Amino acid sequence: MSQKTIPFTPLVDSLPAAIPFIGPETLERQRGKPFDARIGANESAFGMSPKAIAAVIEEAPRSAWYGDSLSWPLRAALADHHGVDPDEILIGAGIDALLGNVVRILAGPGAAVVTSAGAYPTFNYHVTGFGAALKTIPYRDDAEDPDALIAEIKETGAPLAYFANPDNPMGTWYDAGTIQRLIDRIPDGCVLVLDEAYIDFAPDGTAPALDPANPKVLRMRTFSKAHGMAGLRIGYTIAHKDLITGLNKVRNHFENNRLAQVAALASLQDLSFVQSVCQEVARGRDEIYAIAKGLGLTALPSATNFVAIDMGRDGDYARTVLKELDARGVFVRMPGVAPLDRCIRVTVGTQQDRKIFGERLTEVLASLA
Repeated sequence: MSQKTIPFTPLVDSLPAAIPFIGPETLERQRGKPFDARIGANESAFGMSPKAIAAVIEEAPRSAWYGDSLSWPLRAALADHHGVDPDEILIGAGIDALLGNVVRILAGPGAAVVTSAGAYPTFNYHVTGFGAALKTIPYRDDAEDPDALIAEIKETGAPLAYFANPDNPMGTWYDAGTIQRLIDRIPDGCVLVLDEAYIDFAPDGTAPALDPANPKVLRMRTFSKAHGMAGLRIGYTIAHKDLITGLNKVRNHFENNRLAQVAALASLQDLSFVQSVCQEVARGRDEIYAIAKGLGLTALPSATNFVAIDMGRDGDYARTVLKELDARGVFVRMPGVAPLDRCIRVTVGTQQDRKIFGERLTEVLASLA
């Protein structure tokens, strides 16, 4: 069957043949060898808790069985950890999978959905993939703009909006009071996705109190970052029971594999390990700040496991820096929208990763001078 005779829907025919990110493995195949420093995907350089690794090894022989479709032990543990009801939690194959189902249940074809221009592109991918109309607002001072978000929701009548705190790709953040005021201003008929993937790295007082009785907000959390489980694909949302019921109507009920479930449960019971990861990340951020300062560059303060470095010029220059770092074996990424794209985004990585990054960024800047 030729492509011309494949009965794609008009929506699929209208979409670009693109994905939100090109993975580092794809880039390594293109360059013909591995990267020396893989610090572009905001993965943890510190791996999983030893208790999580042990749980995976113990569970592996049972991989012939489907995982618990309700992820009950993990949901119960998370409910106890957060002080909410298990029926107010839904486990998914990472925040990405949860975002797709949120868009699916709340934004019909043509519906306006509001986000920030340059924010997490996977959300946009789902919005367009389900036929909704993406509406974007600009960042303000390298941060997502709560006031502009509310104004655009009211202007468009959007049933769904997205906001990340801390932000990806800039690493900026707001305190809990500012975020609570944003939540309180969400109009009737709209639901806010509050993406808190990086909340473990943020200062105390960044996350407002959880309130799953409020049907206007979905709080997104993940085991990909501080817990070191990006490759296992497991995250969760905390939300009103009615929102959870809606998501349960459309989700893939066996998407959460057995190994991910037991690893997440074990990691949740080893929070001292997670705390040590966050401490190492904070030290690593300081090293990246120092690298940038030593090269006459400005690093944006970050509440995440990455740092955005302002290259001091425009997006074309930053893209050249990115290309030259790639050629020298360093994988980093950058924002995709001006003026954010004057920056490159560097994951904290290991001390050796940072040493390689500092040396090779120095070489790149010298070659472009």
